[in-house]
Amino acid sequence: MAGPFCTMLLADLGADVIKVEPPGKGDLSRSMGGSRLRGRGADHAPFLALNRNKRSIVLDLKSLDARSTFLRLAKTADVIVESFRPGVVRRLGIDYATVTKVQPGIVYASISGFGQTGPYADRPGFDLIAQGMAGIMSVTGEPDGQPVKSGVPIADLAAGLYAALGIQAALLARQRNGSGQYIETSLFEAALGLSVWEATEFFATGKPPQALGSAHRLNAPYQAFRTADGHVNVAALTPGQWRDLCSCLEREDLASDPRFADNAARMTNRSALVSELESSFVRLPTEEWVERLSAANVPAGPIHDYARVFADAHTRERQMIEEIDHPVEGRVRTLGFPLKMHGSPLSVRRPPPLLGEHTDEILAEMEKSTGKRES
Repeated sequence: MAGPFCTMLLADLGADVIKVEPPGKGDLSRSMGGSRLRGRGADHAPFLALNRNKRSIVLDLKSLDARSTFLRLAKTADVIVESFRPGVVRRLGIDYATVTKVQPGIVYASISGFGQTGPYADRPGFDLIAQGMAGIMSVTGEPDGQPVKSGVPIADLAAGLYAALGIQAALLARQRNGSGQYIETSLFEAALGLSVWEATEFFATGKPPQALGSAHRLNAPYQAFRTADGHVNVAALTPGQWRDLCSCLEREDLASDPRFADNAARMTNRSALVSELESSFVRLPTEEWVERLSAANVPAGPIHDYARVFADAHTRERQMIEEIDHPVEGRVRTLGFPLKMHGSPLSVRRPPPLLGEHTDEILAEMEKSTGKRES
């Protein structure tokens, strides 16, 4: 997931991304999981989610002819992104050292499970494994509960984000000094790199952080509370917000309670704090609390499932749903762009490609530029 996500981000930003796939079934995500959008196409939903704005070429990189074609393609490229296990691209003859012989200015990015070096370098990379080994699962879920991973594949996605950021920095550096470079990241390092508060807590105390449910490591109250019909998230971080929260709850007694006098006291007495607050929150439904608290400038919000998220007027106003005309599936919905660029707005220029859909087109472009048809 990390490599396709990284290259989709680059494609969304305007890059001409050529996806090199093996013959037969192509990218694994084309057949991953059981879900197809309407049962019409061969490609499953996971592939459609990660490959808009790309072109697809089929090359059997175990073939000498295909490798030669790949290197000719690399000669015209700015960036190569690969997410094999360490050593695979070297065995295929398309590694950084080989590519730089035909394109010295290449920016070559490798994404793996654990990095190109280290005791775990040869292990396969999966989001679940990286979340566990990077500590994320130890701080996710309820205290004393079973291990829980982040519901979003955060190691995969963060690795793709870090790689895309590094690629853009490397391209800027090349503009300044004329040299390409090799960059790498991993699911393990990306997951660990996001553990900012958790690492800070351990470095400061020497004690490993524990799971806190929805609570915050540094502030209270900052978590979900039960209501009459569900839950509400509340973040009352400043002294003013704390007083306004107590007022909204009609619990001015809590504002003067020495156990909750300031954030340090509330953290020390968090269990009692949660019990007191929740006894008030359960009196009314979530939406009424959100309206009351928001009117008092106390940060609050409901907890939506994705059906509610995508029905929400704010989601639509912020254009977080895009529609694509797919040659097989018809009109397809996909996530919009979290990044809004007002001078060069992002757009969906191409639907996710069919397997090898652009092979002839790309080879013809190469023939035109080199004067020789590739086979």
